[in-house]
Amino acid sequence: MNMSFGKIIATARYLPEKIVTNDDLAEWMDTSDEWIQSRTGIKQRHIAEAENTSDMCLQVAKKLVDKAAIDPLSLDFVIVATMSPDYTSPSVACQVQGQLGAKQAMAFDVAAACAGFVYALATAENFMRSGMKRGIVIGGEKTSKLLDWQDRSSAVLFGDGAAGVLLEASEEPSIIKQMLRADGERASSLTSGFRNNCNVFYEGSETSTALAMDGRGIWNFALNDVTKSLKEFIGDESVDYYLLHQANKRIIEKMARKMNEPIEKFPMNLMNYGNTSAASIPILLDELVEANILSLNSNQKVVLTGYGGGLAWGNLLIQL
Repeated sequence: MNMSFGKIIATARYLPEKIVTNDDLAEWMDTSDEWIQSRTGIKQRHIAEAENTSDMCLQVAKKLVDKAAIDPLSLDFVIVATMSPDYTSPSVACQVQGQLGAKQAMAFDVAAACAGFVYALATAENFMRSGMKRGIVIGGEKTSKLLDWQDRSSAVLFGDGAAGVLLEASEEPSIIKQMLRADGERASSLTSGFRNNCNVFYEGSETSTALAMDGRGIWNFALNDVTKSLKEFIGDESVDYYLLHQANKRIIEKMARKMNEPIEKFPMNLMNYGNTSAASIPILLDELVEANILSLNSNQKVVLTGYGGGLAWGNLLIQL
């Protein structure tokens, strides 16, 4: 029996309308446009107001279905990567599956923070190799609801949004190679949404639920562990573009130098969106496809690299 693979046949993104600039933040926070841009490269971010994570992901799913002109009933799976779900249960993926009318599709979320989309896409590819024919993978985040908006060290970094891809069975794979890694010993480097033990049998102090991050620790993790694994992953492969998680301009520039690759191979859009966690890579992918910098069915080789809370990271080599 011939094995089938997952081929990316459509990309899509959705950003909430409200744009918050660095100057907007400086009106009520001890920060400035110069301070934020010089340290991160971020100029503005989109912030969801009434919309929740599932609403943004649903918009992406609808766009994917429309672009590919398919019936939602033909979908075998809906996978959503997110660290900011509407609920603990149901999953965002189940909410999207129901509202999309994809009644034949299984649905679940992947919680791997900023590495989430890479993890989810690798998972989807493995399902395709087991015989599934079509499915959607989305990275979606409303990180704005996780933040302490008085903490300038973290609140200025993040934005909201969603994006994803539609996979179809093909004799030629989009994903050529994958490498997924984690280091749970450093799990406390980035935490969010702690659920206090509030049952009637326990008396104890409460813990903050807001996102907390060891900025220096994450910086070193990206430039050491992630870069080392990326070098190992690539080997002698010729790569057209590197789509790295969009967290910090300075990190991407330093990683490019460590890879001995021109910065032109490392497109960035974080100046417009901030860190959108699991949504950052697919948002960038869709923008590049829309701009004809990347083309589906072009045989361009692209690396997707996600890294963040967990600590989790991963690399995918895809051929469009």
